[in-house]
Amino acid sequence: MNNKTFLIIAAAALAGCGARTTTAVRAGPAPQTETYTYALEAVDRTLGLRRDTSVTHVLADISAANLRRTDSTLVAFGTRNTFSDTLSNTRGIGAARRWIHGQLEQDGKACGGCLEVEYYGEVVPVQRAGGRAVNVVDVLAWLPGRDTTHVVVIGGHYDSCICSIRGGGNDSTADAPGANDDGSGTSAVMELARVFGKHYPKGLNSSILFVAYAAEEQGLLGSEILAKHLHDAGYHVIAGMADDMDGNVSGGGRTDSTSMRIFAADPDNSPSRELGRYVWALDAVYLPSFEVLPVWRLDRIQRGGDHEPYINLGDAGLRFSERVENYNRQHLPTDDFAHVNFGYLANVARVNAMTVASLAAAPVTPANARATRQGRAGATATSNAEPTNSGGQDWTLSWEASPGATSYEVLVRSTTSPTWEQVIPVGGATSCTLERQLDDEWAGVRAVGAHGARSMAASMPAPNPPRLINRPPATGAPAAPAPPRTPRSAPSAPPPTCGA
Repeated sequence: MNNKTFLIIAAAALAGCGARTTTAVRAGPAPQTETYTYALEAVDRTLGLRRDTSVTHVLADISAANLRRTDSTLVAFGTRNTFSDTLSNTRGIGAARRWIHGQLEQDGKACGGCLEVEYYGEVVPVQRAGGRAVNVVDVLAWLPGRDTTHVVVIGGHYDSCICSIRGGGNDSTADAPGANDDGSGTSAVMELARVFGKHYPKGLNSSILFVAYAAEEQGLLGSEILAKHLHDAGYHVIAGMADDMDGNVSGGGRTDSTSMRIFAADPDNSPSRELGRYVWALDAVYLPSFEVLPVWRLDRIQRGGDHEPYINLGDAGLRFSERVENYNRQHLPTDDFAHVNFGYLANVARVNAMTVASLAAAPVTPANARATRQGRAGATATSNAEPTNSGGQDWTLSWEASPGATSYEVLVRSTTSPTWEQVIPVGGATSCTLERQLDDEWAGVRAVGAHGARSMAASMPAPNPPRLINRPPATGAPAAPAPPRTPRSAPSAPPPTCGA
C-alpha cells in the first residue's frame, strides 16, 4: 500500500466520523462544560515521525570501508565455530572474540570512555552436539543513557559454521568463513558502536547495548543466555534486534541492492509488530531511496534468529536481513568475503542506526495501555461499568505516564491496515474517550519527548502475555505464578474525548 492510498483511507475515515470535542465535567456543585480540542490527523507511512538532525549525522558517518575492514578480519580467523580453538591468537572463536573486545575498547577510548565493554558467558550444554558443554561467550558494549534501567539491544552473531555439510555444525577445524552469516551483521553492530560513541558520548535517554553473540548456529544460545540475564537483572528491554545476513545482493538470477527486509512477529498488536511499523516509518523519513520491506512473521519459513529469545520473554523483537538470500552461500565454505556488498551493508547499518537512535532518544512507550468499553445508560457501581449512554460504542483509553514525556498521541487504524492511519494529539492526558467502535479497529498510544522524539506505540487492547512467561523451567522447577490482574477502578465520569 503506497502513501497516497494511506492518505485516502485516513481522509475518508475522518470525513465520516465528525469531531466531537466537548465533554461535561464536574467542577463544584453544578456541572460545567470544558472544551478539549484534539485534532485528528491523517498520516501516511511516516506516521508523523520527525527527522532529527543528529541522527542524519550518524547515518552519514557509517563507513562501508570500515565494514569491509572488520569483516575481512573476522573471515581471516579461519573459523569461528563455537567448538573451535579458544587459545590461539590467530584462529578460532577465542581469537575472534578477543579481537572484537579489543576493537570495541578502542572505540570506547576514542569517545572518552563512553563505552563499557565486557564479556558475558555461561557454560551451556549444546543439544545439537549431543549435550556437549561449551563456554558460550558474548561480547557486549554498553552506551549508558540517562535512564539505565531501559535498554535498546542490537546484536549480530560472530560465530560461523559450515552447517550445510554433514557434521559441519560442530566442525571445529574446517574453514568456515561466515563472511555474510554473520560477519556482515557483526560488522554492522561494531560500526554502530563506533559511530554512536562518537556522536552520543554522553548517551541518550535510554541505554544502548551493542552485542556480538556466540553460538547462534548451535541454537540461539548466546542470545538466549543474554536475554534471560537482562531480565533477571531487572532491565526493561525496549527492543531486542538482530542483524543477520545483511550483505548479499544476488541469488537465483535476482539482484537487489536497493531494499532489505525486517521480520516482525505475530500477533498484529504485538510489541514486535509495533517495532516493525516504527522501523518502516523511520525508513520513509530518513532513507526513502532504500526500501524497507516489512514481513509480518517471526522469521523466514523454518528459520530463526537472535531476536527470538527477546520475543519469547515479551519484549519487542526484530530481525534485519538482506532482501535476496543465496542458500548456495549459506553455512558453506562459499560464504566468503568476495560475495559481501559493503555499500549495501552500509545502508542496512543506517536503517539499524536510525532505529536505535530513535528508540533510545524517545521517552519509553507508555506502560499498561488499556482500552475499556464504556457501559450502558444508568450503569451503577455494582455493574462495574462507567456511567455513559453510548451503548458500548465508546471506549476509555488509558495508560501510565512515561518519564520525560511532554505529551501523548493516540493512533487508530483499521484491523486490515498494515500500519497506523490516524494520529490524535491528546496533550498531557493519560486517559480519554474514543468515540468510535474499537471492535472494528486498533488503537495505540505513544509518548512524545521535549524535542519531538516519539516512542513506539503500545497497542490497545494489549496482546496476550508471552507464551513462555508461565512455562515451567527446564529443570522441572514449579512455574512462576501468573501476574496479578490489574484491579478495576470504581466507576467515574468518562474522561475527555480523544477523537471522534
